[in-house]
Amino acid sequence: MNYRPSGFNFLPPVIKNLIIINVLFFVATFALGNSMNYNLVEILGLHYFENPSFGVWQIITHMFMHSPVGFGHIFLNMLVLWMFGTRLENQWGSKRFLNFYLLCGLGAAALHMGVLWYEFNYGATEMVRAVAYHTNAVGASGAIYGILLAYGMTYPNEPIYLYFLFPIRAKYFVSIIAIIELFNGVTNPGSTVAHFAHLGGMLFGYFIIRYWRRQQFRY
Repeated sequence: MNYRPSGFNFLPPVIKNLIIINVLFFVATFALGNSMNYNLVEILGLHYFENPSFGVWQIITHMFMHSPVGFGHIFLNMLVLWMFGTRLENQWGSKRFLNFYLLCGLGAAALHMGVLWYEFNYGATEMVRAVAYHTNAVGASGAIYGILLAYGMTYPNEPIYLYFLFPIRAKYFVSIIAIIELFNGVTNPGSTVAHFAHLGGMLFGYFIIRYWRRQQFRY
């Protein structure tokens, strides 16, 4: 079955709605926090599964939460989603794109949890174990990194202009990002940046696309 739309949409429906939902969650973080002392980051962010604050819903909800410290986190994620996701949604169709996005987010959470378990049980220092236990993860970054990976696999030779000046092929750009994330994750245990969640999104995205290709894009 072919899910491709007939024309190119510069703001396809899934991306548009994902941006709206993320912005609404971001606004609600401030609105409820200021008016009702309601900490959405604590409630909806993804905690380590042995932490009393963990809730099963967080496996999904953390993907729509972003750091309330400034606008950079949500702005960059939504910009990358639009820049790299638009072409994919136009080619794949909305249903496949949404499923891919959510599965990458779940994959990011799975690898992140696995690394937290390892750090909590085998962390080299007490600080590493404490960070693993107490820090919660928020953001669409895991799913976004899956989108980046998909772009690099689908359009490997497409030029990407770094800082709008220097062209680099998409496959090399994505590979460099993956290497940087792996390096940062390995060399900075206990970091409050979820590097392995980013890698989890990319890893799951890779296997999903490989599976689709083996199935000749029957979905």
